Amino acid sequence: MARLEFPAMEPAVNFCCTCAAPVSLRVPAGDTLPRYVCDACGAIHYRNPRLVVGALPVWQDRVLLCRRAIEPRLGCWTLPAGFMENQESVAAAAERETREEARARIALDEMYTMISVPHINQVHVIYRARLLDLDFGPGEESLEVALFEEAAIPWDEIAFRTVAMTLRHFFADRARGSFGLHTEALAPLP
Repeated sequence: MARLEFPAMEPAVNFCCTCAAPVSLRVPAGDTLPRYVCDACGAIHYRNPRLVVGALPVWQDRVLLCRRAIEPRLGCWTLPAGFMENQESVAAAAERETREEARARIALDEMYTMISVPHINQVHVIYRARLLDLDFGPGEESLEVALFEEAAIPWDEIAFRTVAMTLRHFFADRARGSFGLHTEALAPLP
């Protein structure tokens, strides 16, 4: 029988969060994928992708970027974004992350990019947004926050490929005068 395992980045589950008994990795009856199943109470512990949610805040012809004060990619530029919390809507997560990382107030427009990143079990969702004022600054996870015109974007210092993809879509759509939802999947780097 082939060894069952989850992709890297997923630590093993050793004990049931319901009854604290040991768990085994196996394909439960009626399922097709390996799951951690409690040997005592039978609880199935599903491991699903995490949502990274954020905003692409715009003021006139400039976009707001944050320089990261934390790993991964410390010192690189990104859009304000982070992991969605339980009991939070996707839109609320985008607004919260923007407040936390850039201390900025925004009005959300439509969802703009949804990029699956299956090799790290994530989905990145970014909304287009309008800055409501210029009262912004670095939060605890940002070294600095700044507005950039397209020509000044520090492309070689963008923290994540999903952010670079989102920015490229934005500038291309803005030049066309039409915005739409962009969905895609990101393959791992060779």
